[in-house]
Amino acid sequence: MRDVIRWKHAALLALAVLAAGCSSNSKKELPPAELTSFKEEVVLQKQWSRSVGDGQGDLYNLLQPAIDGDNIVATDSTGVVMSMDRMNGDVKWKKDLDMPVSGGVGVGYGMVLIGTLKGEVVALDSSNGEEKWRARVTSEVLAAPATNGDIVVVQTQDDRLIGLDAATGNQRWLYDSTPAVLTLRGTSGPIVTNNLAVAGLSTGKVVALDTQNGVPAWETRVAIPQGRSELDRVVDIDGGLLLSGETIYVATYQGRVAALDLQSGRINWQRDASSYAGVAQGFGSVYVSLASGTVESVDERSTTALWSNDSLARRQLSAPEVFSSYVAVGDFEGYLHLLSQVDGRFVGRERIDSDGLRVRPLVVGNMLYVFGNSGKLEALTIK
Repeated sequence: MRDVIRWKHAALLALAVLAAGCSSNSKKELPPAELTSFKEEVVLQKQWSRSVGDGQGDLYNLLQPAIDGDNIVATDSTGVVMSMDRMNGDVKWKKDLDMPVSGGVGVGYGMVLIGTLKGEVVALDSSNGEEKWRARVTSEVLAAPATNGDIVVVQTQDDRLIGLDAATGNQRWLYDSTPAVLTLRGTSGPIVTNNLAVAGLSTGKVVALDTQNGVPAWETRVAIPQGRSELDRVVDIDGGLLLSGETIYVATYQGRVAALDLQSGRINWQRDASSYAGVAQGFGSVYVSLASGTVESVDERSTTALWSNDSLARRQLSAPEVFSSYVAVGDFEGYLHLLSQVDGRFVGRERIDSDGLRVRPLVVGNMLYVFGNSGKLEALTIK
């Protein structure tokens, strides 16, 4: 977890080092759990595999591929952007931006959207990879920009939301907020509908803005910072928001997992949880990769845990994704685990990338797409 913490003020660094030194003397950090054997019930079959540059690179990036119709688009940390046929992996086009990419990939309405460490947003033509425009924003972009065809919404690491004209890249509005003193490295990517741009902030709040002018429509606090130290009070929303119908699902670090009404921001239900990865939803349940390495299924009606699997403790899990009757999740050693949605037992396992699996798997129909930290993109089906 130390790798993903970003310091806002240098003075806090000395305090945190002192605190860490004290705690390390009194309590040894446990190693990641060893993988246990199980009866394999599901076998995954590779359909195709491609290498996308340097993958996540040396920094703690969360570069997530995106599905764009019949294609899948991915980028690496150096600016290599590739669009591939999602059924067979054939490369449609490849563009080398030669830029330090840290936020991607956003797709939609004929655009591929990329954010950089230098605070730039680049829009490419999704049909051929040619650059449409680029725009400067206030600071580094650590999550994929999103668009509704009229506006492109970008969330920067300093908790600002910026609305850019989708046709030209010109700034139309800016929403300013004060970030937490200490946060995890990363931001949750915004969700954009016809009239709302919804984002999770480092302060544990979710905000919805009018896409026309950036004026807040509602703001809801999901997590309340608690504890004496700044480390204890970190309540980032980093794992990404999930929109299903009229419900926004969100998980915070050292806070809660919650379901919010899209139009009003009202909390439909909430439950104590700590996650920097995110959630998945299906069959009346919400699945959470907890910071501890536990995967949990929460019943939406009662908000009680239906099952909990802690066999992957401290294995730095990716966000989960629902795949057929299973929950798919990756870990730091590059294993993709399949768990039963019914009771959370392991039913399948496949090692994809020895450098690790950090980002959420993608699912379209019977295809599962996994992007490894080294840049290996693999498409899988159930055998």
